[in-house]
Amino acid sequence: MRTTNKNMRLILGSGSPRRRELLAQIGVVADEVRPPDIDETPLKSELPRPYCIRMAREKALAVPAESGDIVLSADTTVALGRRILGKPDTAAEAAEFLLAMSGRRHKVITAVALRCGDRIWEKDVVTTVKMKRLSDEELNAYLATNDWQGKAGAYGIQGPAGALIPWIQGSFTAVVGLPLAETAGLLRAAGYPLHKDMP
Repeated sequence: MRTTNKNMRLILGSGSPRRRELLAQIGVVADEVRPPDIDETPLKSELPRPYCIRMAREKALAVPAESGDIVLSADTTVALGRRILGKPDTAAEAAEFLLAMSGRRHKVITAVALRCGDRIWEKDVVTTVKMKRLSDEELNAYLATNDWQGKAGAYGIQGPAGALIPWIQGSFTAVVGLPLAETAGLLRAAGYPLHKDMP
């Protein structure tokens, strides 16, 4: 039987402000934020979904925590076919990614891993996203915002790039960086009190 501990500490193994904001939407505030420092290089011939799942798990395992703490980590990967579109280093690389996705559908995979002691709970969500066909003017205007920096696939759907995404099938919050319904389910499974103040 699952026991719920109201004094359970939650450590967010992510430096993403978007993930903190999403957790706040379901009333969850991490007790500490400890971004993990791991090598995020894909393995040779590694496909996007297994890569994303591996990253979330490795991040959760890399965060130091006490035995009763819950560590929550996630990874968001943008995939164009078998190709992983990571975080671009330059505006030129961002432009290359955006032009590759222009007028096409791609997948956004977000994997979540929860660790408490030796136990790990995992879930991954795949969302299909369509990007409109970009004109040179739209591409250059978006690149000028610098919103592509630090974002997988060179865009964040919750920012200026939202105007470039006419259609998605799946979880909007997963595309932002954390699928809330699935994350809430994992927290409940781990015994974390989601509604501490509710009777």
